Amino acid sequence: MKLKVVVHEAEEGGDWAEVPSIPGCATQGESFEELLTNLYEAVEGCLSVDVGERSLSDDAKLFEITV
Repeated sequence: MKLKVVVHEAEEGGDWAEVPSIPGCATQGESFEELLTNLYEAVEGCLSVDVGERSLSDDAKLFEITV
């Protein structure tokens, strides 16, 4: 999976980044290397949110995929 990331300079130093295709997914880092590490963790966290139980009809199928 490829995601576009927007990197901004932080006023207090370092950088912060956001992932426009995942609302609310943002992180920061003092160096680019730290930002990149934090970015992978932020994306993983945003994508792993469990939205809770759903009631499914008898003919529905539920499965998980890894991206």
